[in-house]
Formats: sequence, structure tokens, C-alpha cells
Amino acid sequence: MKQVLEDLWETQTDSPFPGLTTHAYLWTPKNVLFYSTATDAQFDELGELGGVKDQYLSHRDEAGPMLKRIAERFRSTLHAGKADLSDIATHAHVDVPSAGRYTDYNGIEIIPTPGHSPGSVCYLVHGAQGRYLFTGDTLFRNPEGRWWAGYIEGFHQPADADTIAESLRVLAELSPDIVISSAFQGDSAVHRIAPGQWRGHVAHAIAGLPSAART
Repeated sequence: MKQVLEDLWETQTDSPFPGLTTHAYLWTPKNVLFYSTATDAQFDELGELGGVKDQYLSHRDEAGPMLKRIAERFRSTLHAGKADLSDIATHAHVDVPSAGRYTDYNGIEIIPTPGHSPGSVCYLVHGAQGRYLFTGDTLFRNPEGRWWAGYIEGFHQPADADTIAESLRVLAELSPDIVISSAFQGDSAVHRIAPGQWRGHVAHAIAGLPSAART
């Protein structure tokens, strides 16, 4: 495990698919695991940090055999977007299916951001070093520092681009200090946001969508 912020630890890099790299993140004040791991290689280290009380998935692509293993090892509670339940249920039972925007018992703001998947969710946490926004695959930064939406030409439908654009406009109203995606390119998925720059980052991501979604 690698400590990336005062209260946030990062698991090893996983490559669940060719060309895709991910981490999971343990937020230690509440022992919350965001996203998921691809192996059980660091379960002992997670245990040394207090274990996993709750696990939050950003979308269905993070579901896999480790969900059940994590729940069995740590007796954790699984959270995920209600609209992705049918896909996630093939791997594990979702204890808390989320629908709508609200702040839960861990003080985490649940923000539905459909588009990359029907049940995609972003999470806003008030951490030791500011506001952490976990964007899943809805929004990520490339190695050149440009921000992109999680729209894949040929995989998503044109209507998905419209949906992602609307979700990004919701995110634009936030003021995160640090943004942490699930899938990432480059050396890290943890990015500090300079004051006054967030809306511009989101606008660039929207501009990269098919033209019909930009208006």
C-alpha cells in the first residue's frame, strides 16, 4: 500500500484489461475502500490499516471476484449505483444500492453521474487535505494534463455522450481540491486542482465529446 495523502492509501496498480490501469483507495478515517482491487495480494496490508468497513464502487466495470473476497475477509458493506445492480450482482450482493444525490452515514456525498454506465456514481469526501472527488471512469486526466470524459467511441451510444455531458455539468458545480479517477493514464490517478481551474478542466472534457452533446 502506498500513502498518497494524509488519510488516503493506494493499492498496487492493476491491469484488469489490456491498456487499462487502476488502483483502489482506502480512506482511513472511515476505513472506506473506493473502487476495487483485482487481486487479494494486499489484503493483509489493508487489514493492518484497519480493514475495510465499507466499499464504494463507481460503476459496474469495477465488479469482479474480489468483491466477494473483500466482503468475506473484512465483513464490509458494499455500495453501488442502483442502475448497475444487475451486472454487479453476478459477483456480489450490493448492500446499499444508491439512487439520487445525498450524503450518507460516512459523510460521503453520493453524486449520480450516469453515462459511462447507467449507474455510474461519483463520491465527494471532505478529507484531511481538502475535498476529494472520486470520479470513477466518468472523468480522468491524460498524461499531458488534459481532462477527458469516459466516453468510448464505438462502445457507447450517441445518447450516452449526452448523458455524460449532463453529468459533467453537475461535477462542474463542485470545487474539488483533489480528483481521483478509477482508470487512469500516466503515473498517477491522484491530481490536485489549482484554484479557479476546475470548470475549465470539465469544459475541456465536454468539448471532447461528440458535437451533439456539447450544447
